[in-house]
Formats: sequence, structure tokens, C-alpha cells
Amino acid sequence: MASTADIKNGVVLNIDGQLWTIIEFQHVKPGKGGAFVRTKMKNILTGKVVDKTYNAGTKIDIETVDRRDYQYLYNDGESFVFMDQTDYDQINVPATIVGDAAHFMLENQIATIAMNNGNPLYVELPASVVLEVTYTEPGLQGDRSSAGTKPATLETGYEIQVPLFLENNTKVKVDTRTGDYLGRVND
Repeated sequence: MASTADIKNGVVLNIDGQLWTIIEFQHVKPGKGGAFVRTKMKNILTGKVVDKTYNAGTKIDIETVDRRDYQYLYNDGESFVFMDQTDYDQINVPATIVGDAAHFMLENQIATIAMNNGNPLYVELPASVVLEVTYTEPGLQGDRSSAGTKPATLETGYEIQVPLFLENNTKVKVDTRTGDYLGRVND
């Protein structure tokens, strides 16, 4: 069993059967009283962020989380099928675990999957991806890049807001964390 001295950013703790990852931590040694560790943790499954303070030397339960690159193959209706890049094993990841990442995944795209004891915890995509706009209303004469926005459907079926001047079949860069339009990509 580990102690608070082993806390680092990215370490996963098992607290009451739930997995929490350390986002920030700070060892504090006040002039009076005992030292302690102040942490900010994020629940891996729900995404909830909490602050928690531990006395120095407190025993904690650290979980091993294996992060590997997988290639997204297809969606079979109930789950997403990924292939391990090293041994070509295929795994099925439920849609609830894939979450919003499904809006930005194309077949054969590489994604990082965090596993704990053989169970997928979450799917991580690059910070941004390039996708093609399959449908958007035509812009009006006089539209400028600084004007408003309009809805556009991406090749994954997800809808985002884009500037008025964009047209169908334009490749755009999209932020996978927020779903925001980041810019046009020229081939």
C-alpha cells in the first residue's frame, strides 16, 4: 500500500471502490502543525472534480491504469470495436464509456484507451481532429469571417457551429474536448 508521498499528477487512486485521477496536488508543511497534501481529483467515470486533503503519511490505494493506443474499427450498434496496435486483439468498448468521443471518431482513427484490470475506463482522442463538413446551408452574399455562425453537419453525423462563409465538403479542425470549430484546413 502506498502513502501520500507517492501522489503525483495522473496517479489513479481507488477510494471506496471508485477510481479518481489526481489533477493537481500540493505538499504543504505549515510552520505549526503536521504536514498535509492538498489534492484536486477527478472521478474517472463521472468526470466530477473534488478537492481532498490528506495528512502526510496517510496510506492510499493506488490503482494501475494502462493507457494504450488502439485503432477504432467500427460501431456494432451497442459498442465500439477497437484493435490493439501491438498484438491486434480486438476489444469492445460500451458507448457509455466512449461518451462524447464518438462524435469525433472516424474508422481507422487512433485513440488512447485507459484500462484497469482489463476493463476500459475511458477513451481519449487527440486535442483536435480534422473532419469534413457534409452539409451546411449556403452562406449569403456579403458574409464575412467575423460575422455570425451557422450549423454544419460533420462526416461523423455530429453538428457544430461554423462561420457563415464555410461550404459543404470543407475540411475543418474541431476541438474534441468542447466540439468547437478551430479553423479551416486546406489540403
